[in-house]
Amino acid sequence: MTTAADSTGARSLAPSQPPRTGVSSAVEDVPRRAGGVQSLDRAFALLEIMADAGGEASLSQLADSSGLPLPTIHRIIRTLVGNGYVRQLPSRRYALGPRLIGLGDKASRMLGTWARPHLAHLVEELGETANLAMLDGDKVIYVAQVPSPHAMRMFTEVGRRVLPHSAGVGKALLAQLTDEEALAALTRTGMPAATDRTITVPEDFVTELGRIRGQGFAIDDGEQEIGVRCVAVPVEGAPSGMAVSISGPEARVSWDFVDRAAPIVQQCAAALATDLNNQS
Repeated sequence: MTTAADSTGARSLAPSQPPRTGVSSAVEDVPRRAGGVQSLDRAFALLEIMADAGGEASLSQLADSSGLPLPTIHRIIRTLVGNGYVRQLPSRRYALGPRLIGLGDKASRMLGTWARPHLAHLVEELGETANLAMLDGDKVIYVAQVPSPHAMRMFTEVGRRVLPHSAGVGKALLAQLTDEEALAALTRTGMPAATDRTITVPEDFVTELGRIRGQGFAIDDGEQEIGVRCVAVPVEGAPSGMAVSISGPEARVSWDFVDRAAPIVQQCAAALATDLNNQS
């Protein structure tokens, strides 16, 4: 992230849920709502299994993870393929389809709309730039922001993707995974140094993840950009992995500020999770 006298053309300080490997029975985990349509529950569960498996899966994987009989899976998958939500690969495996991209883009915009009042409250309380970010594969993508009223403030372009190991939101998100899952993601992305403070040693990063889990928030202490400090908190219980953060120049975001800000950001994350779940 970079400091900017205004928001024009500048990057922010702001600073993945990587694909999970051991997928359990997603169909059993999907809650059945009163009056729900079973075939829709199952279709969404199969899509989530594919997403958790990295975007594609074989029929046997879908059967093992869902517990559904193969004829049922065949019928659902044929419907999803016919509508563009799933595509069949030359290997005869199945992958998430291109029609989901448009839905995801519109959902991201709605997410920003729902999150903005919560981010605005953070800015009102703390006076620094507030961000909402999500995991996009193994990277972090910023999906909403409310800027600080200060002339010198942090600015991250919505839609920007960054590596997770040096970003406060990235570290907060990786801390929600097991150490093995987090390190697997970092093996795929690498751990290049953005500054001389960036953690680049896997063992040191595991120690950092333990610290984050213990205190309930992550700190980017000039690890993404020198002179910028960020406090980030995962939005636990949200429909998908996301984190909120507050960031600003070290001169204003002192360690005393961090102590004061952390519980406020945690309250924001909890309120946002409640709001998002009420939207579903």
